[in-house]
Amino acid sequence: MEHIENILPVKSQKSAKSNSKNKPSNQKWAVLSISSIPLVMTLGNSMLIPVLTMMEEQLGITSFQASMIITVYSVVAIFFIPIAGLLSDHIGRKKVIIPSLIITGLGGLMSGWAGWKMDDPYWMILIGRVLQGIGAAGAFPIVLPLIGDMFKTDEEVSSSLGLIETSNTLGKVLSPILGSFLAGFIWFIPFLSIPIFCFISIILMFFLVKTPNKREEPIPFKTFLQSIKKIFKHNWKWLSAVFMVGIILMFVLFAVLFYLSDVLEKVYHIKNVKKGLLLAIPLGGLCLASYMTGKLIKENKVLMKWLTFGGIMVLAASIATLSFSRAMWFMLTLFVLGGIGIGVGLPCLDALITSGIEKEQRGTVSSIYSSMRFVGVAAGPPVMAVMMKNMDKSIFYVLTALSLLAAIGTLKAIKPEEG
Repeated sequence: MEHIENILPVKSQKSAKSNSKNKPSNQKWAVLSISSIPLVMTLGNSMLIPVLTMMEEQLGITSFQASMIITVYSVVAIFFIPIAGLLSDHIGRKKVIIPSLIITGLGGLMSGWAGWKMDDPYWMILIGRVLQGIGAAGAFPIVLPLIGDMFKTDEEVSSSLGLIETSNTLGKVLSPILGSFLAGFIWFIPFLSIPIFCFISIILMFFLVKTPNKREEPIPFKTFLQSIKKIFKHNWKWLSAVFMVGIILMFVLFAVLFYLSDVLEKVYHIKNVKKGLLLAIPLGGLCLASYMTGKLIKENKVLMKWLTFGGIMVLAASIATLSFSRAMWFMLTLFVLGGIGIGVGLPCLDALITSGIEKEQRGTVSSIYSSMRFVGVAAGPPVMAVMMKNMDKSIFYVLTALSLLAAIGTLKAIKPEEG
C-alpha cells in the first residue's frame, strides 16, 4: 500500500477536496482495522486457558506441562517486543505488523496440525506457540506507535487508543467463551482458529490502513541506548514500581484464571461453554472497571496513584478472603471483586507511563513495560500449577502477600505530588 501512495498522480482541486472530505471516514475504517489486532492477539492466548484441563487429558500431560502452552508464548514475547519496536522505527509499522500476523497464523496452524495429525504432539504444539509469541510481539505492541504516526492531535490519538483498548477488552471477555465453545467440538480447534483470525486482520491492514508518507527519522541505536539510560537514571524509582506492579497484577490475574478453570472442571465438573461463561464473569468485572477508570482519570496523576493503590487493596482483600471457602459462587464473587481491583489499577499504570515520559521516548518505555507485564502472564499459570500440587492451602496467602507488596510499592515509590 505504501508504494501505491507514492505513485498516485496529482489530481484536480475538486478531487483533492473530495479526498479531504473522505479522509475522516477512511481513518475511521483504518482504526477499526487496526483494532482487530489486539482482539486477535488476546483471543490467540487467553482463549486457551479454559481448554488447558482438556489438553491435560487429551495429551496425557501434567498441569505444569499444560501451563507451559501459555507460558512459552509469553516468554518469547518478552524478548521480542523491544526488538520489534526498534525494527518498526526503522522500516515502518506495517512492514513489521503484517509479517508478524503471518507468523502468528503459521504458529497456530502448526499447533493445530500437530494436535490433529501427530500421536505425541505436545512438543510441536509448544514450537507453534513459540512462533505465535514471536508474531504477537511484532503485532499488538506496534499498534500504539502506529496510531501515534497516523494522527496529529492528542485528542485524535486518545480517541483512537480508546477504541484499541475497547477491542483488547472485548477480547478478554470473549476469550474463555469462544475457547470453550470451539474446544467443545474438538480440543485442538482453538489453535486452528488463530490463522483464520490473523488472515482477516491481514486483509484489513493491507487494504484499509495507509501509513503516513513521511515518518520522522529513526534515532541512531547508540543515541537510543543513551536516551533510555538517561530516562531510567532520572525516573528509576517510580518506573521500577510501575513495572513491578504491572508484573504482579498480570501474574495474579493469570494465576487466578488458571486456578478457577482447573477447579471448575475438576471439582465442579463444569466444562465447555458453561465454564467459559463463568470465567468471563470476573473478566467482565475487570474490563468494566478498566473502561470506567480510563474515562475518570484523564491527566490527574495523583488520582492515578490512589486509584491504583485502592484497586490493589481490593484485590488483596478479595484474595485473602478466598482462603475461607471453595464454594463456587463465593469464589466467583470474590474473583469479580479481584478483577475489578486489577481493572482499576492497569489503566492507571498505562496512563502514568504515557503522561510521565516524554513523547520521543514514550514508545520505547511502553514496549519495555509491555514486556514486563508479559513476565507476569508467563509466570502465573506454571507457578499456580506448582502451588496447587505442593502447597494448596497457602496459595491465597502467597497471592495476598504479592498484592500487598504491589500496594506498598505504589504507596512508597509512585509520588506524582512531588512532580
